[in-house]
Amino acid sequence: MKKFYGQRAYVQSVGVRSDFEIDGFAIAVSKELGVELIRHRSRSFDEMEEWGDDLSGFDLIVALSPASQRRALELTRYAHIDVEYWPIMDPTGLGEDREAKLAAYRQTRDQIRQRMIARFGPPVMADQQET
Repeated sequence: MKKFYGQRAYVQSVGVRSDFEIDGFAIAVSKELGVELIRHRSRSFDEMEEWGDDLSGFDLIVALSPASQRRALELTRYAHIDVEYWPIMDPTGLGEDREAKLAAYRQTRDQIRQRMIARFGPPVMADQQET
């Protein structure tokens, strides 16, 4: 999201549970597009609450799994925040060898990219991004 749209929107990576380690295959296929995930960490909804982040500061939650959609709907029951579910393929556990696994991760990456472009428009060129 940040790579495509810069600082035009505040983006937070959140999941049902926090993942301290980002999957190596996700890192590899993201790097192919110039997106560095090596230091990326997602937080859980619970961690956001514990750290004082107020969900009411967000306009939209994009859920990529049924579990995250349920949790987002539960947390936004009394808030005016849109929740969208994007049914994206989960590539973990797919593929017999490295190349097959990378192909599955690329497919997921491309699904997310296509959904972002359909929802938010074409990526903004680096020289057009707000600083």
